[in-house]
Amino acid sequence: MVSVVIPEKPVGAYDAFLPGALERARVQREWTPADGPLPALFLSHGAPPTFDDGPWLHQFLDWAQTLPKPKAILIVSAHWEDAPLAISSPAAGTPLVYDFGGFPQRYYQLRYDTPDATELAHRVAAVMPDGEPLHQHTSRGLDHGAWVPLMAMYPTADIPVVQMSMPSQDPIRLMALGRRLAELREEGILVIGSGFMTHGLPFLTQEMFTGGAVPSWSSDFDAWVADALARGDVDELAAYATRAPGMPYAHPTPDHFLPVFITLGSATDPQAPVRTGIDGFTMGCAKRSFTLD
Repeated sequence: MVSVVIPEKPVGAYDAFLPGALERARVQREWTPADGPLPALFLSHGAPPTFDDGPWLHQFLDWAQTLPKPKAILIVSAHWEDAPLAISSPAAGTPLVYDFGGFPQRYYQLRYDTPDATELAHRVAAVMPDGEPLHQHTSRGLDHGAWVPLMAMYPTADIPVVQMSMPSQDPIRLMALGRRLAELREEGILVIGSGFMTHGLPFLTQEMFTGGAVPSWSSDFDAWVADALARGDVDELAAYATRAPGMPYAHPTPDHFLPVFITLGSATDPQAPVRTGIDGFTMGCAKRSFTLD
């Protein structure tokens, strides 16, 4: 049994990061139609210990700062697999979902009070196909696959955010759903698939958690994905379960890889080479995150 090392002051790295991050975020240039469509993003979202990892927090912020500030954000997280399709509550300040256990109380006191997102919810509903029911939750907030990275990327919490469930484990269906979302990018809405490039938690050792060791199943899978993305080989990616090295250790369940296909589907050209926003490893898992126009 491995355990995450909790620092003496939980969330201390985020506390130190926040003042400078707020200063940068407040002067970020806002998206305008002249910018054209925002890109589609896939991010490896981290977990509560991300708030104790200063360098990773800065990577998230630096990546967000390469883009104009979005008008709104639609995010699909590995941590909400629900069919029929559903979206989170658009109400301002909806409480977060603290979908983790065993951490100090400080992690459960974190807030991300985003503004009303009713207009965004209506736009998401409008692009769904006829016959595809879209359930509107009245109380579900953002889970940690959404709020952990967004608290680093957009710390001012002044952008409307809606989370959408992931209704299928079929890469082809998820890409089709992404294509429905692609037009939102033309309106300054940032579409994000949020997972983790490798997520073999049952196979991690204490040395990987605390000593920085990277298992071969994680590094091999990450390199395979990087190569397929660089070649725009969507078919290869869709066959990851049987073709990727490191399986099934890299993803004993598919949930953290599947958001890749939301991102690919919402891109203008899913076969175009991607731009890497973040790479490297944390606690044995690959942090690879990328952007597609």
